[in-house]
Amino acid sequence: MKIIFFTHSTFVLKIHDKYLLIDPFFSGNPVFDNKNFLKCIDDLLIRVDYILLTHAHYDHVCDVELFSQKFHGVLVISNYEISNYFEKKGIKTYGMNYGSFISFPFGKLKYVWANHSSVFNDGTYGGNAGGFLLHTNEGNLYISGDTSLMSEMNLIPIFGKLKLSVLPIGGRYTMDIEEAILASDFLKCKKILGVHYNTFEEIRINKDEAKKKFYEKGKELILLEMGESICI
Repeated sequence: MKIIFFTHSTFVLKIHDKYLLIDPFFSGNPVFDNKNFLKCIDDLLIRVDYILLTHAHYDHVCDVELFSQKFHGVLVISNYEISNYFEKKGIKTYGMNYGSFISFPFGKLKYVWANHSSVFNDGTYGGNAGGFLLHTNEGNLYISGDTSLMSEMNLIPIFGKLKLSVLPIGGRYTMDIEEAILASDFLKCKKILGVHYNTFEEIRINKDEAKKKFYEKGKELILLEMGESICI
């Protein structure tokens, strides 16, 4: 399993020959200017088969239509309300809710609780915010989405040992560093990919200090630069 990080909470999972794009946020992202976000997409994204959306906030869904036009046949996977929203725009979707694992060609996917809000920029209700628990023959991955620390995280490892957890660490709107460390305890997972930090001033962190705090607890915090990738 390969992870290619872009910015904020946006990254790609490559599982066998399938490419999963998570929470696309390029246009309107302050990391880019109006000219270079399309170049970044062209340079680093050769293909997208699926788009996974954790909730309806602009910084997680704003480029769904862009990618559905660029990569024909892409399937958007999210909760029922978000899926309906994009289906009305002519985009192929697969809606789910908190419940069972669903089998896809890349593995089994379960939509899980996140403690957050969810609404589109136009005011349309985006259903309950969530995350994804992904089980594959290459290992298991937890994508928390935007969330605070919550006791429900204790349930995640019951379904299977995690190779990696993707957690927000910027604070204010989500968990901060200290809460993400506690979350990793709940998840019984020592390898964390940090997301949702430094995109905006109000979620700025000290990266070296954050890594040190995880290390002191016997855990590894992975912070990737734009376009950088890891294999797990």
